[in-house]
Amino acid sequence: MRRVLLVPALLAAMVACGAPEENTPASAPSSVPDKPSQPVELNILDVAGNLQLTQGMIDEFARENPDVVSAVDYTKATSPEMPGKLQAEQRGGNAQTHLVLTGTDGLASVIEQELVLELLPTFADRFPGLEENYLPAAAAMHELAQGQGVTITFYPSGPLLEYDPRRVADPPGTAQELLDWAKANPGKFQYAQPANSGPGRTFLMGLPYILGDEDPKDPENGWDKTWQYLAELGQYVDYYPSGTTDTMKNLANGTANIVATTTGWDINPRVLGTVPDRMEVTTLEGFHWVTDAHYAVVPRGVSEDVLSANLALIEWMLRPEQQAKAYDKGYFYPGPAVRDVTLDMAPAESREAIERFGRPEYDQLIADNPQETSLPAQQQVAAFQRWDREIGSGKTG
Repeated sequence: MRRVLLVPALLAAMVACGAPEENTPASAPSSVPDKPSQPVELNILDVAGNLQLTQGMIDEFARENPDVVSAVDYTKATSPEMPGKLQAEQRGGNAQTHLVLTGTDGLASVIEQELVLELLPTFADRFPGLEENYLPAAAAMHELAQGQGVTITFYPSGPLLEYDPRRVADPPGTAQELLDWAKANPGKFQYAQPANSGPGRTFLMGLPYILGDEDPKDPENGWDKTWQYLAELGQYVDYYPSGTTDTMKNLANGTANIVATTTGWDINPRVLGTVPDRMEVTTLEGFHWVTDAHYAVVPRGVSEDVLSANLALIEWMLRPEQQAKAYDKGYFYPGPAVRDVTLDMAPAESREAIERFGRPEYDQLIADNPQETSLPAQQQVAAFQRWDREIGSGKTG
């Protein structure tokens, strides 16, 4: 049985923030069997929209390995809700969530609050050649997990600007031009709250490179130009939506004329018809890619049989033939985290979607511009908190 459920926001408020009172130690590798003693029912929580890329991989694993997995139940929540849910389970001694699929925002919170098991190097023998098999930029993103997660999908991300050419005849090409345009068109530029939006946090983390800030990896002490710019830009932003989907709907209906986007958030909404195909994208002078990834992390407190199943599933998801499914319909374009996975290996519907709605210029942009990793966990949390205090306060919704 495979069920997809939604976790209500109230669950995140069940407990106070902070690390669990007692951290369940990771099992010794020798005590975790190669295969569970009996098939397990896996409860998988997705806080990154990752199932759009990987549910096909997981479902096939369950079909092909009935001696490992008896059923998979899927739950979806937002990234900010996830730590409270895990804390509540762990403090109650009942690890109902067995595997979490998360982006860098959720990864940062579970590392900071010590909510997940160390997988590497503890279980390195379950993933032979792992780092060598990653794309170089995906391997760099993998380092951000600090051994507490495994990178399963990857893309260069952004920051890109998506605009409606019917309303924006001459799109901004520099940060100053974007500021001038926003001033002349108040309320018509939008990006979502960075703590819960890939394009939002990519825009946030990409600005220090565009603006030439002192230290793009230090949001507290090295982003003077970025914080000043965002504060000034914020004068002309009506509100910051809680998620990226709202910005795309607003672009489609004309509430916004320019929004922050990424390769995937450009392609996939046009595939789905959420955003008209006429929309165009551009970059700002000084553009660097800020790379993004999704991770599989295992909450503390799971049984050794569940951990065994998780390790087998993650190894399966990293096989090239499974990684090809990550092309999806452009949601995380390109998507695969490992080497030598080409579009011709993807399912037919993925190939058709990307051939129709992809942009040929992306290959050149990826080849011609530097790729920078997202901020490490501690710095990412600090950036989100400062943005919440100084930029988004009173204007989120």
